[in-house]
Amino acid sequence: MTIEYIDAGQAIDHGALSAVPGVAPAVTENIDYERLLNARSESHNWLTYYGAYDGQRYSLLDQINAENVSQITPAWIFQAGQTGLIAGASTYAFETCPLIVDGVMYVTGWDGHFWALEAATGKELWRYKHAVPYDVSLCCGNVNRGCAVANGKVYFVTPNAQLLALDATNGQKVWQKTIGDVRAAESASLAPTVIKDLLITGSAGGEFGVRGHIDAWDLETGEQRWRTYTVPKPGEPGSETWPADGEAWQRGGANHWVSGTYDPETNLYYAGTGNPAPDFDGEVREGDNLYTDSVVALDVDSGEIKWHYQFTPHDLWDYDSTMEMTLFERDGKKLLGHFDKNGYFFVLDRTNGELQHVTPFVDRIDWGVITRDGKVTPRKYPDKEGEPVHFYPGPAGAKEWTHAAYSPKTELFYVPVADVGATATRRRREFKEGMPYWGAGVAVDIDDMAGSVSAFDSHGEEKWRWRIDYPMAASVLATAGDLVFAGTPTGEFVALDARTGEKLWEFQCGSGHHGSSSTYSVDGKQYVVVPVGWGGWLEGIIPGMLAAGHGSALIAFALPS
Repeated sequence: MTIEYIDAGQAIDHGALSAVPGVAPAVTENIDYERLLNARSESHNWLTYYGAYDGQRYSLLDQINAENVSQITPAWIFQAGQTGLIAGASTYAFETCPLIVDGVMYVTGWDGHFWALEAATGKELWRYKHAVPYDVSLCCGNVNRGCAVANGKVYFVTPNAQLLALDATNGQKVWQKTIGDVRAAESASLAPTVIKDLLITGSAGGEFGVRGHIDAWDLETGEQRWRTYTVPKPGEPGSETWPADGEAWQRGGANHWVSGTYDPETNLYYAGTGNPAPDFDGEVREGDNLYTDSVVALDVDSGEIKWHYQFTPHDLWDYDSTMEMTLFERDGKKLLGHFDKNGYFFVLDRTNGELQHVTPFVDRIDWGVITRDGKVTPRKYPDKEGEPVHFYPGPAGAKEWTHAAYSPKTELFYVPVADVGATATRRRREFKEGMPYWGAGVAVDIDDMAGSVSAFDSHGEEKWRWRIDYPMAASVLATAGDLVFAGTPTGEFVALDARTGEKLWEFQCGSGHHGSSSTYSVDGKQYVVVPVGWGGWLEGIIPGMLAAGHGSALIAFALPS
C-alpha cells in the first residue's frame, strides 16, 4: 500500500492578522562570509548561532560588567505566545538563540514561527509562520534553536524537515527545500550555519530509527551541494562497526541536531552526532556503531569526513554527542573542547582528532569509566529483557544540548551541569518506520537531583561551582565584563562573577529557561536578551517539573539610561 504524504498547505500570513509594520531595515544585505569570519569583532552584533564560528558563546562587550550588573533591569519584553493548535502542543519550548544585526533582532520559535524585532525596543517588525502538520512525529519537543543570516536573507528549519530562506526585510519566502523524510519521522531543529556560499544543516529523529545525515545547500538557490551520511553503509569506512547482516545501519541514528563549529584554517566543520537506534537495545546493533556519539570533522567544500572521534562507543544510555565542539588554543595548539552527556570533558587536537585528555565534570558517574587517555569501560547498562538498571547520568546527560561558554579572557569554560540519574528497562521492539524505536522503558529520577554552573580550566580542573537544586537546562553566556549569564529551570536569570562564581544579580522571569541568551548593543547601549519558555523533553530532564508553566517571552535587560 502506498501512503501519499499531504503537506499542511499554505500558512496564513500572520503579519496580516496583527498590527505589525511588515518591514525591517535591510541590514543583512552585506552579511557575507568575510563578516561572518570576523563576527566577534562586531561586538555590537550577534551574527551567528554561537556568536562566532568557534562556538565559544563569548562577547567582547563590557559595558555591563561585574561592577554594575546589579543595576540592570528589563528594557523590554516581547510576548511570543500564539493562539491555535500546534504539533506536539504539550512539548513546545522556547529554545532559540536570537541573532542581532545592526539594530534588528531575528528570532525563531516553535512550530515554524519567525519574528523580526527592533532590538532596542522589542517592537515587532514582521512575522512569518510556516505550515507544520499537527501529526508530525517529534521525539523531544516542538522546538527550534535559531537561524542564520546572509545576503539579505534569513534561514531556518521547521519541525517537518523543511529549510526556508526568507527575505530579511519583510519575511516573504524566497525558497523552500525538503531536507528530510517526515514520513520516516525525520525532523529538524538546529540553527543552520552559513560558511562561504553554503548553508549547513543536519537532521533529527534518531529515536525513530532514521539514518542521520549532514547537508550543504547553495546559499542563493537552495540547491543541494552535498550530503554526508553519519552512519556508513556496507563497504564504507566505519561499516565494520555495524552488524554485517541485516539492516541495522539503515536505521542507525547518529543525527546532527545541534549546530556545529568551524575553523577556516583547517576548512573543517566539526559536527556532533546523536545516539544510535534503538537507544538502549544494543544486541540488535553489535559493534561500536560509528559515527554515533561522535564528532566528525567534515571538509566544508566536499562533505568528506577527514577524521572522527567517538565519545561513547556502542552507546546503551542515550548519550548523544551533538552538543557544541568549542574551538580554542592552548600553548600554540589548535584544540577542541567538548562536554559530553556521558559526564566527561574531552579535549582533542582539532587538526587530526587526536585525544589530549579526558576528565569527569559531574559528581555522579556510574554507567562506566573513561580513563584520562580515553579507554572506555562500561559497567551498568540495560542488557537483559525486562530487568531495570539504574545509572548516572540519566539519558538527558550530565549536560543536555544546552551550551557551555568559554572566555579567552579568563581561560575558563562555564558549563551548565545536570546531576540526575535514571532507570532503564530493556523492552525489545520490532522496527516500524515512523514509530518510536527506543528499545527500553525509561524513568528519570524525580528527586535526588542537583545542578550547577561549573567553571573548568582547559585541563579539566574545576575552579568554582554555583549550585542549584535542579539540573541546569539552559545555555550560559560569557562576556568581557567578567560575567557569566545563566537561566535556571525555576525561572531565575542570573549573572555570576566569571572569576569566582559569586552571584551578582538575579531576575525572576516567570518561567523556566531552556534556550540560549545573547548580547548586543544599539547606539552604544548594551543589552542581554534571553528566551524564556519552559518545555521540551522534560520527562527526560526534570520530570518533577512537567507541570511548570510554559511561558513564551523574550526579555532584554540593560543598565538604566
